[in-house]
Amino acid sequence: MGALPKRRVTRTRRGMRRAHDALRRPNLVPCPRCKNRILPHHVCPHCGTYRGVQVIEVEGRA
Repeated sequence: MGALPKRRVTRTRRGMRRAHDALRRPNLVPCPRCKNRILPHHVCPHCGTYRGVQVIEVEGRA
């Protein structure tokens, strides 16, 4: 026979287990060059810079 619970899990215990399952908003910081909101430690998709260095070429940039 497969694994079966020995006792019923109470609403409180179930809720305590699920306490860390909530989604959190991403921590966005302003890009130092273009001021758009980006994830920290990521290349800015709007201007293509990372730590003041141009690392990717962005299509719509003029």
